[in-house]
Amino acid sequence: MADVAVSILSAHACRLGEGSTYDAASDGAWWFDILERRLFRAHIGTGEVESHALPVMGSALCFIDDAHQLIAADDGLYVRELAGGRLTLHTPLEADNAANRSNDGRVHPCGALWIGTMGREAEPGAGAIYHFFEGTLRRLYGGISIPNAICFSPDGATAYFTDTSTAMLCRVAVDPLTGLPLGEPAMLYDHRGGEGGLDGAVVDAQGLIWNARWDGACLDVYTPEGARVRTIALPARRPTCPAFVGRGYDRLLVTSAAHGLDDGAPQGCTFLLDVGARGRPEPRVRMAS
Repeated sequence: MADVAVSILSAHACRLGEGSTYDAASDGAWWFDILERRLFRAHIGTGEVESHALPVMGSALCFIDDAHQLIAADDGLYVRELAGGRLTLHTPLEADNAANRSNDGRVHPCGALWIGTMGREAEPGAGAIYHFFEGTLRRLYGGISIPNAICFSPDGATAYFTDTSTAMLCRVAVDPLTGLPLGEPAMLYDHRGGEGGLDGAVVDAQGLIWNARWDGACLDVYTPEGARVRTIALPARRPTCPAFVGRGYDRLLVTSAAHGLDDGAPQGCTFLLDVGARGRPEPRVRMAS
């Protein structure tokens, strides 16, 4: 297990930090504390961090344009105005099932959002993974317990995801123009019997998959062929979601969770790592044409 330079970007102990992403235009990194219904923004250049209360349990965020974001929450997809933070429900997401909430999600290079849902108590098989593109929401996979690690190859031809409860990282061929699956998912990496669980992930400019290992206090790096080539130690036991940040996409932000732990700081903190790799810009979500 390798050690790299790690600093604390935010010392706020998130109960369930999640959904990290970065917008180069504003040099802003964004993430959630799902359980506390809070949205955080950090200016990477200055290190300034601000927090916004939410009326919903947000879990994933992407940009529509310079003035609007799309937030996945427990009952739907919301448009958020950056100026003032006003939320408007755009598309319901399992709004008829109060026992579920949204979880992990990321935008495909074509602008399609993949977003997962799960039971609030991680009930087995209660969730699903959805595809949202040009205003249309469709269900891709059902019977998911804890959807995580949603990310895409740089060319948009492959999607990766996991159901954390299965301990298997999967891949599936997708249409680069729509982000829709072209076949059945196959196992890429078998983590069964390994310490901790597969959580959030992001793909770098070289196509390597960076995955946070819940209860493993580390990040793992996988090749597109499924070989684990690197493991990086973290000071938090439950890392949750990585994102490349900075105008050069040369640092890695990692959220973590303090929920269920009594170890104190730095559990739940949000970190910056110098990992010697570069990421890619996050695509903007494509709304109705």
